[in-house]
Amino acid sequence: MSKFYLLLSVILALQASQACEGANQNEGQVATGRQQTQNYFTYAYGYTPNLWNALYYRPRLPALVYASPYEGRIINRTPVSSPQFRTNLQEDDKDGREDEDGKNEANTDDKEDRFALGGLITENFISTRPVEFNSGLSTFNPWGQKIKNIVNLSPVSVNPNVNYQVATFDSCISRNGDAGICASRAVCSLFGGRSSGVCNLGLTCCVNAINTCDGAITLNNTYWQSPATPITAPSTCSLTVTLDSKRREQIKPICQIRLDFVSFTTSQPTGGTCTDTFEVSGSSNIAPVICGDNSGQHMYLDVQSSALSSTDLKLKFNFAVGTQTFPYIPRSWNIKIAMLPCGVSYLAPKDCLQYFTSAQGRVSSFNWHDASSTLTRQLNNQNYRICFRTELLKAHPTKATQMCLSVCSVTNGGDAFSITTVPPSGASSTASATSSAATLSAVGTTFKDSVKGTRAVCLYDFLLIAGGRDSNNVEADRYCGNALNPAVIGQGGLLMTEPPPGGLPSSVQVCSSLMPFRLIYRTDGTEEEITAVPSSNIIGAAADTANTGFCLDFEEK
Repeated sequence: MSKFYLLLSVILALQASQACEGANQNEGQVATGRQQTQNYFTYAYGYTPNLWNALYYRPRLPALVYASPYEGRIINRTPVSSPQFRTNLQEDDKDGREDEDGKNEANTDDKEDRFALGGLITENFISTRPVEFNSGLSTFNPWGQKIKNIVNLSPVSVNPNVNYQVATFDSCISRNGDAGICASRAVCSLFGGRSSGVCNLGLTCCVNAINTCDGAITLNNTYWQSPATPITAPSTCSLTVTLDSKRREQIKPICQIRLDFVSFTTSQPTGGTCTDTFEVSGSSNIAPVICGDNSGQHMYLDVQSSALSSTDLKLKFNFAVGTQTFPYIPRSWNIKIAMLPCGVSYLAPKDCLQYFTSAQGRVSSFNWHDASSTLTRQLNNQNYRICFRTELLKAHPTKATQMCLSVCSVTNGGDAFSITTVPPSGASSTASATSSAATLSAVGTTFKDSVKGTRAVCLYDFLLIAGGRDSNNVEADRYCGNALNPAVIGQGGLLMTEPPPGGLPSSVQVCSSLMPFRLIYRTDGTEEEITAVPSSNIIGAAADTANTGFCLDFEEK
Protein backbone atom coordinates (compact mmCIF):
# COMPACT_ATOMS: atom_id res chain seq x y z
CA MET A 1 0.00 0.00 0.00
CA SER A 2 2.84 2.37 0.79
CA LYS A 3 4.33 1.68 -2.64
CA PHE A 4 0.99 2.61 -4.24
CA TYR A 5 0.86 5.95 -2.42
CA LEU A 6 4.48 6.63 -3.34
CA LEU A 7 3.77 5.97 -7.03
CA LEU A 8 0.64 8.15 -6.90
CA SER A 9 2.66 11.01 -5.37
CA VAL A 10 5.26 10.80 -8.13
CA ILE A 11 2.55 10.91 -10.84
CA LEU A 12 0.85 13.93 -9.24
CA ALA A 13 4.21 15.72 -8.90
CA LEU A 14 4.99 15.18 -12.58
CA GLN A 15 1.59 16.55 -13.62
CA ALA A 16 2.04 19.59 -11.41
CA SER A 17 5.48 20.17 -12.87
CA GLN A 18 4.12 20.05 -16.43
CA ALA A 19 1.32 22.44 -15.51
CA CYS A 20 3.74 24.89 -13.97
CA GLU A 21 6.03 24.59 -16.95
CA GLY A 22 3.15 25.36 -19.31
CA ALA A 23 2.06 28.27 -17.18
CA ASN A 24 5.59 29.60 -17.08
CA GLN A 25 5.85 29.31 -20.83
CA ASN A 26 2.56 31.11 -21.21
CA GLU A 27 3.56 33.81 -18.73
CA GLY A 28 6.84 34.18 -20.59
CA GLN A 29 4.93 35.00 -23.75
CA VAL A 30 2.77 37.46 -21.85
CA ALA A 31 5.83 39.08 -20.28
CA THR A 32 7.47 39.41 -23.68
CA GLY A 33 4.47 41.20 -25.15
CA ARG A 34 4.16 43.34 -22.05
CA GLN A 35 7.81 44.36 -22.12
CA GLN A 36 7.71 45.21 -25.82
CA THR A 37 4.67 47.40 -25.31
CA GLN A 38 6.17 49.12 -22.28
CA ASN A 39 9.43 49.69 -24.15
CA TYR A 40 7.50 51.34 -26.99
CA PHE A 41 5.60 53.71 -24.73
CA THR A 42 8.73 54.55 -22.75
CA TYR A 43 10.73 55.35 -25.88
CA ALA A 44 8.08 57.13 -27.92
CA TYR A 45 6.07 58.93 -25.26
CA GLY A 46 8.22 58.95 -22.15
CA TYR A 47 6.00 57.03 -19.75
CA THR A 48 4.65 53.53 -19.22
CA PRO A 49 0.85 53.21 -18.99
CA ASN A 50 -0.39 50.95 -16.22
CA LEU A 51 -2.12 48.50 -18.55
CA TRP A 52 -1.42 45.18 -16.86
CA ASN A 53 -2.81 45.42 -13.35
CA ALA A 54 -6.48 44.89 -14.13
CA LEU A 55 -8.03 41.90 -12.37
CA TYR A 56 -8.50 38.98 -14.71
CA TYR A 57 -12.23 38.59 -14.08
CA ARG A 58 -12.93 42.26 -13.39
CA PRO A 59 -16.02 43.43 -15.33
CA ARG A 60 -15.11 45.71 -18.21
CA LEU A 61 -16.37 49.26 -17.57
CA PRO A 62 -17.49 51.52 -20.39
CA ALA A 63 -15.18 54.41 -21.24
CA LEU A 64 -16.35 57.87 -20.20
CA VAL A 65 -16.28 60.25 -23.15
CA TYR A 66 -17.18 63.87 -22.45
CA ALA A 67 -19.74 65.22 -24.87
CA SER A 68 -19.12 68.88 -24.06
CA PRO A 69 -15.87 70.47 -25.31
CA TYR A 70 -15.53 72.41 -22.06
CA GLU A 71 -17.19 70.55 -19.18
CA GLY A 72 -17.93 66.89 -18.58
CA ARG A 73 -21.50 67.39 -17.46
CA ILE A 74 -23.02 65.03 -20.03
CA ILE A 75 -21.36 61.66 -20.34
CA ASN A 76 -21.49 59.56 -23.48
CA ARG A 77 -20.91 55.95 -22.46
CA THR A 78 -19.25 54.10 -25.30
CA PRO A 79 -18.17 50.49 -24.71
CA VAL A 80 -14.54 49.77 -25.39
CA SER A 81 -13.15 46.50 -26.71
CA SER A 82 -9.85 45.29 -28.10
CA PRO A 83 -10.55 42.24 -30.26
CA GLN A 84 -7.39 42.53 -32.33
CA PHE A 85 -4.82 42.84 -29.58
CA ARG A 86 -4.30 39.21 -28.71
CA THR A 87 -3.96 38.23 -32.38
CA ASN A 88 -1.43 40.93 -33.09
CA LEU A 89 0.47 40.14 -29.91
CA GLN A 90 0.55 36.49 -30.88
CA GLU A 91 1.92 37.32 -34.33
CA ASP A 92 4.62 39.48 -32.76
CA ASP A 93 5.59 36.66 -30.38
CA LYS A 94 5.83 34.20 -33.25
CA ASP A 95 8.48 36.40 -34.89
CA GLY A 96 10.88 35.61 -32.04
CA ARG A 97 9.93 32.03 -31.14
CA GLU A 98 7.75 29.40 -32.82
CA ASP A 99 5.98 26.90 -30.62
CA GLU A 100 6.36 23.45 -32.19
CA ASP A 101 3.13 22.00 -30.84
CA GLY A 102 1.02 25.03 -31.89
CA LYS A 103 -0.02 25.98 -28.37
CA ASN A 104 0.71 29.65 -28.77
CA GLU A 105 -2.71 30.42 -30.18
CA ALA A 106 -4.55 28.50 -27.52
CA ASN A 107 -2.55 29.98 -24.67
CA THR A 108 -3.06 33.49 -25.99
CA ASP A 109 -6.79 33.00 -26.50
CA ASP A 110 -7.16 32.18 -22.81
CA LYS A 111 -6.22 35.74 -21.93
CA GLU A 112 -8.98 37.43 -23.86
CA ASP A 113 -9.69 40.29 -21.50
CA ARG A 114 -6.39 40.58 -19.68
CA PHE A 115 -4.82 42.97 -22.18
CA ALA A 116 -7.68 45.39 -22.79
CA LEU A 117 -6.18 48.85 -23.22
CA GLY A 118 -9.41 50.73 -22.50
CA GLY A 119 -9.60 54.29 -23.77
CA LEU A 120 -5.89 55.10 -23.55
CA ILE A 121 -4.93 54.36 -27.15
CA THR A 122 -6.75 55.90 -30.10
CA GLU A 123 -6.05 56.30 -33.77
CA ASN A 124 -4.64 59.75 -33.03
CA PHE A 125 -2.20 58.30 -30.50
CA ILE A 126 -0.87 55.27 -32.37
CA SER A 127 -0.79 55.11 -36.14
CA THR A 128 1.44 54.04 -38.95
CA ARG A 129 2.20 57.63 -39.98
CA PRO A 130 5.84 58.70 -39.50
CA VAL A 131 6.51 61.06 -36.64
CA GLU A 132 7.64 64.45 -37.99
CA PHE A 133 9.18 66.92 -35.58
CA ASN A 134 11.25 70.10 -35.66
CA SER A 135 14.56 68.29 -35.95
CA GLY A 136 13.53 66.84 -39.30
CA LEU A 137 13.63 63.36 -37.77
CA SER A 138 11.18 60.89 -39.30
CA THR A 139 10.82 57.83 -37.08
CA PHE A 140 8.53 55.01 -38.15
CA ASN A 141 6.29 53.72 -35.40
CA PRO A 142 7.12 49.98 -35.23
CA TRP A 143 3.95 49.06 -33.32
CA GLY A 144 1.53 51.14 -35.33
CA GLN A 145 0.96 48.55 -38.05
CA LYS A 146 0.45 45.80 -35.51
CA ILE A 147 -2.02 47.44 -33.14
CA LYS A 148 -3.56 50.33 -35.05
CA ASN A 149 -7.00 48.63 -34.90
CA ILE A 150 -6.94 47.94 -31.16
CA VAL A 151 -9.76 50.35 -30.53
CA ASN A 152 -12.15 52.33 -32.63
CA LEU A 153 -13.23 55.23 -30.48
CA SER A 154 -14.51 58.71 -31.27
CA PRO A 155 -12.06 61.49 -30.38
CA VAL A 156 -12.36 62.65 -26.78
CA SER A 157 -13.24 66.33 -26.38
CA VAL A 158 -11.06 68.23 -23.92
CA ASN A 159 -11.28 71.60 -22.26
CA PRO A 160 -8.83 73.82 -24.17
CA ASN A 161 -8.19 75.92 -21.05
CA VAL A 162 -6.98 72.92 -19.02
CA ASN A 163 -3.55 71.35 -19.31
CA TYR A 164 -3.33 67.62 -20.08
CA GLN A 165 0.42 67.41 -19.98
CA VAL A 166 0.88 63.73 -20.79
CA ALA A 167 -1.17 63.71 -23.98
CA THR A 168 -1.08 67.22 -25.38
CA PHE A 169 2.43 68.64 -24.89
CA ASP A 170 1.18 71.69 -23.00
CA SER A 171 3.12 74.92 -22.52
CA CYS A 172 5.68 75.46 -19.77
CA ILE A 173 8.36 77.95 -18.79
CA SER A 174 11.97 76.81 -18.48
CA ARG A 175 14.45 77.84 -15.81
CA ASN A 176 15.81 80.72 -17.89
CA GLY A 177 12.36 81.99 -18.89
CA ASP A 178 12.08 80.41 -22.34
CA ALA A 179 8.77 78.82 -23.30
CA GLY A 180 8.62 75.09 -24.00
CA ILE A 181 6.38 72.04 -23.96
CA CYS A 182 5.93 69.38 -21.30
CA ALA A 183 7.39 66.03 -22.36
CA SER A 184 9.62 63.28 -21.02
CA ARG A 185 13.36 63.57 -21.42
CA ALA A 186 13.33 60.77 -23.98
CA VAL A 187 10.68 62.49 -26.08
CA CYS A 188 12.44 65.85 -25.69
CA SER A 189 15.58 64.24 -27.05
CA LEU A 190 13.58 62.75 -29.91
CA PHE A 191 12.31 66.25 -30.72
CA GLY A 192 15.85 67.61 -30.67
CA GLY A 193 14.91 69.88 -27.77
CA ARG A 194 16.68 71.02 -24.60
CA SER A 195 15.43 69.96 -21.16
CA SER A 196 15.17 72.87 -18.73
CA GLY A 197 12.83 72.92 -15.76
CA VAL A 198 10.15 70.49 -14.65
CA CYS A 199 6.45 69.86 -15.31
CA ASN A 200 3.90 67.75 -13.48
CA LEU A 201 3.91 63.96 -13.61
CA GLY A 202 7.68 63.79 -13.81
CA LEU A 203 7.88 65.48 -17.20
CA THR A 204 10.50 68.02 -18.21
CA CYS A 205 10.08 71.42 -19.83
CA CYS A 206 11.43 70.87 -23.34
CA VAL A 207 12.64 73.99 -25.20
CA ASN A 208 12.70 73.60 -28.98
CA ALA A 209 14.56 75.77 -31.49
CA ILE A 210 15.29 75.65 -35.21
CA ASN A 211 17.90 77.80 -36.97
CA THR A 212 17.62 76.72 -40.58
CA CYS A 213 15.96 78.17 -43.66
CA ASP A 214 13.18 76.46 -45.61
CA GLY A 215 12.27 74.24 -42.66
CA ALA A 216 8.93 73.22 -41.18
CA ILE A 217 7.67 72.88 -37.60
CA THR A 218 4.68 71.28 -35.90
CA LEU A 219 5.49 71.88 -32.22
CA ASN A 220 4.07 74.59 -30.00
CA ASN A 221 6.46 77.17 -28.50
CA THR A 222 9.19 76.69 -31.07
CA TYR A 223 11.89 79.34 -31.48
CA TRP A 224 12.92 80.16 -35.04
CA GLN A 225 16.39 81.64 -34.92
CA SER A 226 18.61 83.08 -37.62
CA PRO A 227 21.25 80.71 -39.04
CA ALA A 228 24.64 80.63 -37.37
CA THR A 229 26.38 81.45 -40.66
CA PRO A 230 26.19 84.99 -42.11
CA ILE A 231 23.26 85.65 -44.41
CA THR A 232 24.14 86.53 -47.98
CA ALA A 233 22.06 88.81 -50.18
CA PRO A 234 20.05 88.61 -52.28
CA SER A 235 18.47 85.57 -50.63
CA THR A 236 15.41 84.33 -48.80
CA CYS A 237 14.85 82.41 -45.58
CA SER A 238 11.46 80.90 -44.78
CA LEU A 239 9.74 78.64 -42.27
CA THR A 240 6.47 76.72 -42.64
CA VAL A 241 4.23 76.25 -39.59
CA THR A 242 2.07 73.19 -40.25
CA LEU A 243 -1.22 73.04 -38.34
CA ASP A 244 -3.13 69.75 -38.32
CA SER A 245 -5.09 68.38 -35.34
CA LYS A 246 -4.49 64.82 -36.61
CA ARG A 247 -0.87 65.09 -35.55
CA ARG A 248 0.04 63.62 -32.17
CA GLU A 249 1.65 66.85 -31.02
CA GLN A 250 -1.43 68.95 -31.93
CA ILE A 251 -4.32 67.14 -30.28
CA LYS A 252 -6.03 70.44 -29.46
CA PRO A 253 -7.29 72.22 -32.63
CA ILE A 254 -5.37 75.45 -33.32
CA CYS A 255 -7.13 78.73 -34.22
CA GLN A 256 -4.40 81.36 -33.75
CA ILE A 257 -0.65 81.76 -33.95
CA ARG A 258 1.21 84.29 -31.83
CA LEU A 259 4.63 85.48 -33.00
CA ASP A 260 6.87 87.04 -30.37
CA PHE A 261 9.88 88.82 -31.79
CA VAL A 262 12.36 88.13 -29.02
CA SER A 263 14.94 89.76 -31.26
CA PHE A 264 14.55 91.13 -34.79
CA THR A 265 17.08 93.19 -36.73
CA THR A 266 17.22 93.74 -40.49
CA SER A 267 18.16 96.73 -42.63
CA GLN A 268 16.29 100.02 -42.23
CA PRO A 269 13.72 101.07 -44.84
CA THR A 270 14.49 103.44 -47.67
CA GLY A 271 12.01 106.30 -47.63
CA GLY A 272 9.70 104.16 -45.49
CA THR A 273 9.75 101.20 -47.91
CA CYS A 274 11.35 97.97 -46.69
CA THR A 275 14.14 96.54 -48.83
CA ASP A 276 14.73 93.65 -46.44
CA THR A 277 11.23 92.32 -45.78
CA PHE A 278 9.49 89.98 -43.35
CA GLU A 279 6.08 88.81 -44.51
CA VAL A 280 3.43 86.30 -43.46
CA SER A 281 1.14 84.26 -45.72
CA GLY A 282 -1.58 81.74 -44.90
CA SER A 283 -3.41 83.68 -42.18
CA SER A 284 -6.94 85.05 -42.53
CA ASN A 285 -5.96 88.48 -41.18
CA ILE A 286 -3.41 90.52 -43.10
CA ALA A 287 -0.05 91.12 -41.46
CA PRO A 288 1.90 94.10 -42.83
CA VAL A 289 5.38 93.79 -44.28
CA ILE A 290 7.92 94.90 -41.69
CA CYS A 291 11.66 95.41 -41.36
CA GLY A 292 14.25 97.19 -39.22
CA ASP A 293 14.25 96.96 -35.40
CA ASN A 294 11.30 95.01 -34.01
CA SER A 295 12.60 93.32 -30.87
CA GLY A 296 9.80 93.06 -28.30
CA GLN A 297 7.00 93.32 -30.84
CA HIS A 298 4.38 90.62 -31.47
CA MET A 299 1.68 89.54 -33.93
CA TYR A 300 -1.51 87.49 -33.64
CA LEU A 301 -2.39 85.55 -36.79
CA ASP A 302 -5.86 84.10 -37.31
CA VAL A 303 -6.12 80.70 -39.01
CA GLN A 304 -8.96 78.34 -39.75
CA SER A 305 -9.42 75.70 -37.05
CA SER A 306 -6.97 72.89 -37.67
CA ALA A 307 -9.77 70.47 -36.79
CA LEU A 308 -11.55 71.50 -40.01
CA SER A 309 -8.56 71.49 -42.34
CA SER A 310 -4.80 71.59 -42.16
CA THR A 311 -3.09 74.94 -42.71
CA ASP A 312 0.44 75.86 -43.71
CA LEU A 313 1.41 79.27 -42.34
CA LYS A 314 4.54 80.63 -44.00
CA LEU A 315 6.99 83.11 -42.49
CA LYS A 316 9.49 84.53 -44.97
CA PHE A 317 12.45 86.91 -44.98
CA ASN A 318 13.58 88.49 -48.25
CA PHE A 319 17.04 90.04 -48.16
CA ALA A 320 17.91 92.58 -50.84
CA VAL A 321 21.39 93.18 -52.15
CA GLY A 322 23.16 96.43 -51.37
CA THR A 323 20.99 97.41 -48.41
CA GLN A 324 23.69 97.20 -45.74
CA THR A 325 25.87 100.29 -45.29
CA PHE A 326 28.49 101.14 -42.73
CA PRO A 327 28.17 100.62 -39.81
CA TYR A 328 27.20 97.07 -40.71
CA ILE A 329 23.98 95.83 -39.09
CA PRO A 330 23.80 92.03 -39.09
CA ARG A 331 20.52 90.42 -40.00
CA SER A 332 19.37 88.32 -37.08
CA TRP A 333 16.16 87.18 -35.43
CA ASN A 334 14.69 84.96 -32.73
CA ILE A 335 10.93 84.47 -33.11
CA LYS A 336 8.85 82.44 -30.67
CA ILE A 337 5.93 80.69 -32.39
CA ALA A 338 3.05 79.84 -30.05
CA MET A 339 0.06 77.77 -31.21
CA LEU A 340 -3.15 78.87 -29.47
CA PRO A 341 -5.97 76.29 -29.23
CA CYS A 342 -9.50 77.13 -30.28
CA GLY A 343 -11.75 78.22 -27.44
CA VAL A 344 -9.08 79.29 -24.95
CA SER A 345 -9.68 82.47 -22.98
CA TYR A 346 -6.48 84.16 -24.15
CA LEU A 347 -7.21 84.29 -27.88
CA ALA A 348 -6.97 87.76 -29.39
CA PRO A 349 -10.21 89.27 -30.78
CA LYS A 350 -10.69 88.65 -34.48
CA ASP A 351 -8.62 90.83 -36.83
CA CYS A 352 -6.46 92.25 -34.03
CA LEU A 353 -2.84 92.04 -35.12
CA GLN A 354 -1.65 93.04 -31.65
CA TYR A 355 -3.38 92.32 -28.34
CA PHE A 356 -2.41 93.59 -24.90
CA THR A 357 -3.70 91.89 -21.74
CA SER A 358 -2.50 94.11 -18.93
CA ALA A 359 -3.88 97.25 -17.29
CA GLN A 360 -0.81 99.27 -18.27
CA GLY A 361 2.10 98.94 -20.63
CA ARG A 362 3.72 100.29 -23.77
CA VAL A 363 2.66 100.06 -27.42
CA SER A 364 4.69 101.24 -30.41
CA SER A 365 4.63 101.00 -34.18
CA PHE A 366 6.88 98.52 -35.96
CA ASN A 367 10.47 99.74 -36.32
CA TRP A 368 10.04 102.51 -33.74
CA HIS A 369 13.25 102.84 -31.76
CA ASP A 370 14.59 105.29 -29.21
CA ALA A 371 17.50 106.51 -31.32
CA SER A 372 18.42 109.82 -32.90
CA SER A 373 18.13 109.65 -36.67
CA THR A 374 17.52 111.85 -39.67
CA LEU A 375 16.17 108.91 -41.67
CA THR A 376 12.57 107.73 -41.95
CA ARG A 377 11.81 104.85 -39.58
CA GLN A 378 8.03 104.87 -40.07
CA LEU A 379 7.12 101.96 -42.35
CA ASN A 380 4.93 102.38 -45.40
CA ASN A 381 1.75 100.38 -46.09
CA GLN A 382 0.84 99.69 -42.47
CA ASN A 383 -2.82 98.99 -41.76
CA TYR A 384 -3.72 97.03 -38.64
CA ARG A 385 -5.68 97.05 -35.39
CA ILE A 386 -4.20 97.13 -31.89
CA CYS A 387 -6.56 95.77 -29.23
CA PHE A 388 -6.56 95.93 -25.44
CA ARG A 389 -8.35 93.59 -23.08
CA THR A 390 -10.60 95.37 -20.58
CA GLU A 391 -8.96 94.64 -17.24
CA LEU A 392 -10.33 94.33 -13.73
CA LEU A 393 -8.71 97.09 -11.70
CA LYS A 394 -7.06 96.09 -8.43
CA ALA A 395 -8.03 99.27 -6.62
CA HIS A 396 -11.70 98.85 -7.53
CA PRO A 397 -13.90 95.75 -7.84
CA THR A 398 -14.97 96.81 -11.34
CA LYS A 399 -13.54 96.72 -14.83
CA ALA A 400 -11.80 99.69 -16.37
CA THR A 401 -14.03 102.28 -17.99
CA GLN A 402 -11.42 104.25 -19.95
CA MET A 403 -7.95 103.92 -21.40
CA CYS A 404 -5.44 106.79 -21.39
CA LEU A 405 -2.47 107.21 -23.73
CA SER A 406 0.66 109.32 -23.27
CA VAL A 407 3.82 109.55 -25.36
CA CYS A 408 6.59 107.47 -23.82
CA SER A 409 9.72 109.08 -22.45
CA VAL A 410 12.89 108.86 -24.55
CA THR A 411 16.48 108.96 -23.36
CA ASN A 412 18.52 108.40 -26.54
CA GLY A 413 17.23 111.14 -28.79
CA GLY A 414 14.28 109.28 -30.29
CA ASP A 415 10.99 110.89 -31.30
CA ALA A 416 8.01 109.33 -29.50
CA PHE A 417 5.37 110.65 -31.90
CA SER A 418 6.02 111.55 -35.53
CA ILE A 419 3.32 110.65 -38.07
CA THR A 420 3.12 112.87 -41.17
CA THR A 421 4.95 116.19 -41.37
CA VAL A 422 2.58 119.12 -40.98
CA PRO A 423 3.18 121.65 -43.81
CA PRO A 424 3.02 125.43 -43.41
CA SER A 425 0.04 127.24 -44.82
CA GLY A 426 0.11 128.21 -48.47
CA ALA A 427 1.02 131.84 -47.86
CA SER A 428 3.97 130.95 -45.59
CA SER A 429 6.88 129.19 -47.27
CA THR A 430 9.86 130.51 -45.34
CA ALA A 431 12.31 128.09 -43.72
CA SER A 432 11.30 129.20 -40.24
CA ALA A 433 7.61 128.68 -41.00
CA THR A 434 8.29 125.21 -42.39
CA SER A 435 10.39 124.26 -39.37
CA SER A 436 7.77 125.55 -36.95
CA ALA A 437 4.91 123.73 -38.67
CA ALA A 438 6.84 120.42 -38.57
CA THR A 439 6.78 120.46 -34.75
CA LEU A 440 3.00 120.74 -34.47
CA SER A 441 0.35 118.19 -33.68
CA ALA A 442 -2.44 117.61 -36.17
CA VAL A 443 -5.92 116.12 -36.21
CA GLY A 444 -8.64 115.59 -38.78
CA THR A 445 -8.38 114.58 -42.40
CA THR A 446 -8.02 117.79 -44.47
CA PHE A 447 -7.31 121.51 -44.22
CA LYS A 448 -8.52 124.34 -46.44
CA ASP A 449 -5.46 126.22 -47.70
CA SER A 450 -6.11 129.66 -49.21
CA VAL A 451 -3.44 129.13 -51.88
CA LYS A 452 -3.32 125.39 -52.60
CA GLY A 453 -6.92 124.55 -51.81
CA THR A 454 -7.87 121.40 -49.88
CA ARG A 455 -4.80 119.68 -48.45
CA ALA A 456 -4.44 116.38 -46.64
CA VAL A 457 -3.51 116.41 -42.97
CA CYS A 458 -4.18 113.06 -41.20
CA LEU A 459 -5.67 111.56 -44.35
CA TYR A 460 -2.99 109.13 -45.53
CA ASP A 461 -0.94 108.48 -42.37
CA PHE A 462 -2.65 108.53 -38.97
CA LEU A 463 -3.31 106.86 -35.62
CA LEU A 464 -7.01 106.43 -34.89
CA ILE A 465 -8.06 106.80 -31.24
CA ALA A 466 -11.85 106.67 -31.31
CA GLY A 467 -13.35 109.10 -28.81
CA GLY A 468 -9.96 110.43 -27.69
CA ARG A 469 -10.17 113.49 -25.43
CA ASP A 470 -7.75 115.63 -23.47
CA SER A 471 -8.33 116.91 -19.93
CA ASN A 472 -10.36 119.85 -21.31
CA ASN A 473 -12.69 117.48 -23.21
CA VAL A 474 -11.33 118.55 -26.58
CA GLU A 475 -12.01 115.52 -28.76
CA ALA A 476 -10.50 114.13 -31.95
CA ASP A 477 -10.25 110.72 -33.60
CA ARG A 478 -7.40 110.97 -36.12
CA TYR A 479 -3.99 111.98 -34.82
CA CYS A 480 -0.80 112.73 -36.73
CA GLY A 481 1.89 115.41 -36.86
CA ASN A 482 4.76 115.60 -34.41
CA ALA A 483 2.81 115.62 -31.12
CA LEU A 484 -0.17 113.80 -29.62
CA ASN A 485 -2.70 116.54 -29.01
CA PRO A 486 -6.36 116.98 -30.01
CA ALA A 487 -5.96 120.76 -30.23
CA VAL A 488 -7.76 122.30 -33.19
CA ILE A 489 -5.78 123.64 -36.15
CA GLY A 490 -4.27 127.13 -36.26
CA GLN A 491 -3.14 127.35 -32.64
CA GLY A 492 0.61 127.06 -33.31
CA GLY A 493 0.99 129.52 -36.19
CA LEU A 494 3.06 132.21 -34.53
CA LEU A 495 5.32 132.45 -37.59
CA MET A 496 2.49 132.06 -40.08
CA THR A 497 0.61 134.77 -41.91
CA GLU A 498 -2.47 132.58 -41.68
CA PRO A 499 -3.49 129.63 -39.49
CA PRO A 500 -1.53 126.43 -40.24
CA PRO A 501 -3.08 122.97 -40.49
CA GLY A 502 -1.50 122.05 -37.15
CA GLY A 503 -2.26 122.48 -33.48
CA LEU A 504 0.34 122.67 -30.71
CA PRO A 505 3.96 121.46 -30.35
CA SER A 506 3.35 119.74 -26.99
CA SER A 507 1.85 116.29 -26.36
CA VAL A 508 -0.86 115.69 -23.78
CA GLN A 509 -2.59 112.65 -22.34
CA VAL A 510 -5.51 111.43 -24.46
CA CYS A 511 -8.21 109.19 -22.97
CA SER A 512 -11.05 107.22 -24.54
CA SER A 513 -14.05 105.59 -22.90
CA LEU A 514 -15.21 103.72 -26.00
CA MET A 515 -15.00 99.96 -25.46
CA PRO A 516 -13.52 97.65 -26.48
CA PHE A 517 -10.33 99.72 -26.38
CA ARG A 518 -8.71 99.74 -29.82
CA LEU A 519 -6.28 101.69 -31.98
CA ILE A 520 -5.94 101.65 -35.75
CA TYR A 521 -2.65 102.55 -37.36
CA ARG A 522 -2.45 103.27 -41.08
CA THR A 523 0.18 104.62 -43.46
CA ASP A 524 0.24 104.92 -47.23
CA GLY A 525 2.90 103.72 -49.64
CA THR A 526 5.06 106.82 -49.93
CA GLU A 527 6.77 109.59 -47.98
CA GLU A 528 6.96 111.80 -51.05
CA GLU A 529 4.66 114.70 -51.86
CA ILE A 530 1.30 113.73 -53.29
CA THR A 531 0.10 115.90 -56.15
CA ALA A 532 -3.55 116.79 -56.12
CA VAL A 533 -5.65 115.44 -59.00
CA PRO A 534 -9.17 116.83 -58.56
CA SER A 535 -10.57 114.83 -61.48
CA SER A 536 -9.52 111.59 -59.73
CA ASN A 537 -10.49 112.82 -56.27
CA ILE A 538 -6.85 112.69 -55.12
CA ILE A 539 -6.11 115.24 -52.40
CA GLY A 540 -2.60 116.66 -52.34
CA ALA A 541 -0.29 116.22 -49.38
CA ALA A 542 3.11 117.62 -48.42
CA ALA A 543 6.21 115.43 -48.39
CA ASP A 544 7.04 113.76 -45.09
CA THR A 545 10.40 114.24 -43.38
CA ALA A 546 12.04 111.64 -41.13
CA ASN A 547 8.84 110.29 -39.58
CA THR A 548 9.43 107.72 -36.85
CA GLY A 549 5.99 106.35 -35.98
CA PHE A 550 4.76 106.32 -32.37
CA CYS A 551 5.52 105.04 -28.90
CA LEU A 552 2.75 105.35 -26.29
CA ASP A 553 2.32 104.34 -22.67
CA PHE A 554 -1.22 103.11 -21.98
CA GLU A 555 -3.12 102.78 -18.72
CA GLU A 556 -6.63 101.55 -18.07
CA LYS A 557 -8.57 103.43 -15.43
